[in-house]
Amino acid sequence: MTIKIGISSCLLGNEVRYDGGHKHSMLCTKTLSDFFEFVPVCPEVGIGLPIPRQAIQLVGRLLAPQAVLSSDHAINYTDRLVKYGQQVVEETSDLSGYIFMEKSPSCGLFSVTIHAVEKGCVIGQGRGLYAKVITDAYPFLPVEESGRLEDLHIRESFITRVFAYSDWQQLISKEITQPLLIDFHSRYKYCLMAHDPVKYLLLGSLLDNDNAICWMDIAQQYFSALMKSLSQLATRESHTTVLLAIQRYAKNSLSVDENTELIKCIDRYQLAEIPLAAVKTFLRHHVKNDSNSIMLKQVYLQAYI
Repeated sequence: MTIKIGISSCLLGNEVRYDGGHKHSMLCTKTLSDFFEFVPVCPEVGIGLPIPRQAIQLVGRLLAPQAVLSSDHAINYTDRLVKYGQQVVEETSDLSGYIFMEKSPSCGLFSVTIHAVEKGCVIGQGRGLYAKVITDAYPFLPVEESGRLEDLHIRESFITRVFAYSDWQQLISKEITQPLLIDFHSRYKYCLMAHDPVKYLLLGSLLDNDNAICWMDIAQQYFSALMKSLSQLATRESHTTVLLAIQRYAKNSLSVDENTELIKCIDRYQLAEIPLAAVKTFLRHHVKNDSNSIMLKQVYLQAYI
C-alpha cells in the first residue's frame, strides 16, 4: 500500500521559492522516496504569488503573527495562507505525515523568525502560518523539518511514526473492537519499549477492559498516547534492552551458533560499531519459524524502520 506524505515542494527540487530557486533534499528524493509517495505543496505559490517574488516575513505577536511583505508591512497575506491551508486539510485527509521546509514564514515548524511590527527587530521564533494550520488540524500527524531529518535518530522516529499513523488510518476504517486494538498494540510492542517502555504497560492496561462500552473512545485515547510515546527518541541503551529481550524470546528457535552471533551483533551495536539496521536484518533473516510468528509481525523488525 502506498503511504502518502505531504512535503514542501522546494525540497523536491521544484523552483518555487521567492528567489526562483529550490532547496532540493537528496535525503528526501533519494532515501525517503523509497518509502513514501510525496504530495508536494508550496503554499505561497498556492495563493497565487509569482516566481520569483518579494520575500514575506512574520511580524507582530508571537502567538498570532501576521505574514506580510518584508518591504511593505501593509501588504498582508495572512488570511490567504490560512485559507489555503484549510483547503489543503480538506483535500488531503489521506496523508500520513508531512515534511516541511525549515525557517520558512509559511512552512517552518520550529524556528521561524518573528519580527516586531514597527522597528523590524526580532522578537522571537514561532511556526509558519501554513504549517500551523496543518498541525492544528492534525495534532497527531507525524511532522518534521527537512534539516532535522538528517539526524538518524530523528529520521528513524519520523519513519516509525508515519508507518504507525498509516497503520492506524487503516485500522479505524474498520469497526473498532477490542481484539483489533490488542493485535495492533502487540505489533508495536518493541517499538513502544524502545521509545517509552512505561507507556507500553500503561497502554496495555487501557486495552484490558472487557466492560468497555465504546471502543472508539478508548481507541482515540490509545492513539494519542501512542503517538506521543513514539515522538520520544529511542536511545542506544533502550534499543539494546529491546534487542536483548528479543534475543531471549527467540533463542529457542535459533541454533547455538546463531544465538552466539546475535549476541555479538547486539554487543557491537551497543558499542556503536554497527548500525541498528544490521542487527534487525540478522533477526529478520534468522527468526522465521512458526513458533515466532508473533515476532515476525513486530513492526520493530520491519525493513523500513
